[in-house]
Order: sequence, then C-alpha cells, then structure tokens
Amino acid sequence: MRVFVTGATGFVGSAVVKELLSTGHQVLGLTRSEAGAEALFAAGAEVHRGNIDDLESLRVGATGVDGVIHTAFNHNFSTYLANCAADLEIIKALGAPLAGSGRPLIVTAGTGFSADGVRVPDYAAHPRLTSEGAAAAVAGTGVNVSVMRLPPSVHGEGDHGFIPMIIRSAREKGISAYLGDGQNRWPSVHRLDAARLFRLALEKAEPEAWYHGVADEGVAFKDIAGVIGRQLGVPVVSLTPDEAAAHFGFLAGFAGMDLPSSSAATRASLGWQPVESDLLADLGEGHYFTSRPSH
Repeated sequence: MRVFVTGATGFVGSAVVKELLSTGHQVLGLTRSEAGAEALFAAGAEVHRGNIDDLESLRVGATGVDGVIHTAFNHNFSTYLANCAADLEIIKALGAPLAGSGRPLIVTAGTGFSADGVRVPDYAAHPRLTSEGAAAAVAGTGVNVSVMRLPPSVHGEGDHGFIPMIIRSAREKGISAYLGDGQNRWPSVHRLDAARLFRLALEKAEPEAWYHGVADEGVAFKDIAGVIGRQLGVPVVSLTPDEAAAHFGFLAGFAGMDLPSSSAATRASLGWQPVESDLLADLGEGHYFTSRPSH
C-alpha cells in the first residue's frame, strides 16, 4: 500500500513510517521543514511538503494513496481546545478525497476514560474528544475511518511527552512526587509497539473500529515516581493536591488521574502482542535521564 502519514517526522509518526517501510509498504510523509524532508528521504519515504495548518496540502496528500494515517497534532496544551477544534477540520480535509473509496483513514486519539473497542456515545458532551467526533462525522460521508487511541505515556527514546515533563519537575524541585497514596494508574505503550499496531489496523482496514494501543494497562504513578527518584537520586514524596499544583503545574490534574485501560478487544481483533520494554523498564534503562528535552 502507498500510505500518506501526517506527523511523519514526529515521535510516533516516524516509528510508523519505519514500520510501514520495513513491511513492504510505500510512504508519503508530510513535512514542513528541510530537515524533515531529509529524514524522510533517508528512511526511504516520499516527501510531501505541507503542514497541518494548510488544509489544501492535506487534501492533495490524501489523494492518490491507498490509505492515510493521521498522527500529527499540536500539543501546545495552553491552546488545547483550539487545537482539538483545528483537528476537526484537518480530519475532514484528509477524509474528503477518500470518501466512498473504501481506502482507510486512521485517526489518532487518546484512551482517556473510554472503553476498548467502544465508540463514545456523545461527542458533543466531551469537547476534548473532537478528533473522535470528527472521525465519526467523516464516517458518515462514506470514509472508511478507524480510531487509534493512545495512552498518556507513549514511551521510548526521543519521548518529549508527559514523562519527560514529570522528570523535569523532579529535577527542578529536587523531589520525585506523586499524589496521595500514588496508586492511581497510567496506561502506556512503547512507540515501536504502537507503530506495529497502526500498521495492523491499516492492513485490516475495518470501518469504524475503535482500537486501544495499550501495553501496560495501568502503572501505579507511585512506581513511576519511584524509578524517577532512583535515577535522579532525589527523595520520592507524596503530595497533597495543593502541593501537587505547585510541583507539577498544569500537569497536576493528569498526575492524579486513575486511567486504567484495556486493549483486550484490540489484541483479539488485530492479533497484536506488545514485545518492547514496558514503561518502568524503559525508564530504568536510563536514556530518559541522559538528555533534557527543551519542551
């Protein structure tokens, strides 16, 4: 298959590109930079110049391919709801050239409080689920769309998501923290396992399927804090909600959430079995602590 991938030079998207190429697919990767174009070319992919703010470039990229995987998203959390609204238009643009063709479009979302294999019944009541709502909307126009929900931690070398932010707070404050008893759980998946799952979903091309890319169904936040504390050589401390706000900043709400998530239905449907390091083992390997992401 010839596949158009948005976010093709990002943390997840670049792994998806390599997975597709290694299994015989062709890739047309979206990039806005010369460095991104060079990376895609070096990997063996075709380059499509554009960005997610240029809807016409997305429509052109999605024309003449056998499928689309949409991993790009603006992760500036200060404008999160606006970013979700923008993703609605992005998904519509990607879906338009695919309508009625049977060619698959895979949209990336988050596990949140949703159930594996189950569509959320009321997107209007959940503005943070705009991307899933957009997927449902384009399905109504005859697009073969499915949703890949990823957990709060997609981990591995090069991660610049929540875990590096938590590590940065521990470095700056001199303690590795958790809320209360720390037994709230975060699901996770290694980026390479996630990439394989995207490829399997693309190949199956099942319309309106809701998948969960979850390997660790629920890692206790206290255990995450414990590994970080050992790696940094700082105390591991329980905080109250007020103390957590000062320590984690905007992440305080996420740090206290209990978000266990199953992938049993996804594994059964796609024959997917995670094989990479789990989150705690990955943290223990040390690469999260040898570089300091700037964002």
